[in-house]
Amino acid sequence: MLILDSVDNLLEHIEEVQKDVTHLSSESLLKMCAFIENGNIEVNDDIAAALQYQDIITQQLSATIEAINSMRVSIKRFSHAFSNDETLAQDSMSKLHDKLNKTLAEAKDKKSRFSGKILDSEDAVDTIEFF
Repeated sequence: MLILDSVDNLLEHIEEVQKDVTHLSSESLLKMCAFIENGNIEVNDDIAAALQYQDIITQQLSATIEAINSMRVSIKRFSHAFSNDETLAQDSMSKLHDKLNKTLAEAKDKKSRFSGKILDSEDAVDTIEFF
């Protein structure tokens, strides 16, 4: 299906951009750590939080890449099924719908696990907690 090919191409592009941003984020974290170490700078709570935020950003980008990969695999399966058997394609479309909903739910869950301390709130504690 032509439209699914276009969606797949768009997802491929987004995935490549996410990988580039993940790489830049990791490089940024390494450079900040080297600067702190070379300057013999004491890491206070604000610097520690900033370093943890940088790590959270990288983890979120990785989770997005995982979701994109899952969607692309499902789209490719559907496209292959559609070209071979329309009945199978309809079943595959239903499974694709379920898979995309599951992928979205997992992505939202991963986001919620990491975003708890990013935004200032009255309930926020001064530390970032990881599961």
